[in-house]
Amino acid sequence: MRIVVFDIGGSAVKYGLWQDEALSRKGSFETPKSWNAMKNEMKSVCDGFAATDSIEGVAISSPGAVDSVAGIVGGISAVPYIHHFPIKAEWEGLFGVPVSIENDANCAALAEVWLGAAKDVQHALFIVIGSGIGGAVIVNRQLFKGKNLFGGEIGFMLLDGVNTLSRLGSPVQVAERYAKAMGLPDGVVDGKYLFEKAQEGEPVAVEYVDGMIDALARGLYNLSVSFNPQRIIIGGGVSVREDLIARIRERTAYYLNVHGAESVDTDIQVCTFRNDANLIGAVAHFRQTEGLQES
Repeated sequence: MRIVVFDIGGSAVKYGLWQDEALSRKGSFETPKSWNAMKNEMKSVCDGFAATDSIEGVAISSPGAVDSVAGIVGGISAVPYIHHFPIKAEWEGLFGVPVSIENDANCAALAEVWLGAAKDVQHALFIVIGSGIGGAVIVNRQLFKGKNLFGGEIGFMLLDGVNTLSRLGSPVQVAERYAKAMGLPDGVVDGKYLFEKAQEGEPVAVEYVDGMIDALARGLYNLSVSFNPQRIIIGGGVSVREDLIARIRERTAYYLNVHGAESVDTDIQVCTFRNDANLIGAVAHFRQTEGLQES
């Protein structure tokens, strides 16, 4: 089956063609400033694929609180014009083939359940660590989205009565606070810069990275004792840093032990598909929606 896949982000829209059980012909374009411009860009990509292949569907990974059944993107995101109207119906009219749409973090989780780090478990949590903290809950290999589509929005978790997990655990937000503490101009410091300074032993950077790891471990502790999943999968840019992942595992185990929950065996793994997870997960969702994949 040939499916055109899009992953809508705040700065770029990634795309590819799913055929022969693999993702090919990947590319991207800058996220347009308007809905009409977005439709034109997506139609151009789809027409390009259709010129050489028979396209049978379009699968879309989107930010926001996605109601996949109603075909509406609720909530807010960095792409404001995609929200609160029957967007799926417009896409189906535009492309002339079936369209599926799902939240980006949920798509990443579905990719891992289908073919990746959670393919051998029934219950898992997926955590995306980036500019904020997102996630998804997998129960019996299915997304648990919650009454208000808020299932998996773990970044809203309060850690100290004031600060959320997103604020304390996001490398982007921690780096911004570090830059202010050091009197550095905006745009100079990102997560990579902060981690490098910490590795060099710069005391303030070490303090901020230690705090970030501690916040993430407290979040994972809370999730571990609340859901007791078979596996917790970490995605996002931080997932490539095995040194940080090892420290997060160690700190999470510390909290479990010190609070008497040492019998909770939390298996923390990194994601398999990294930058392609949203695209592959959108395909997984399309297949489920169209009845092409076992649940």
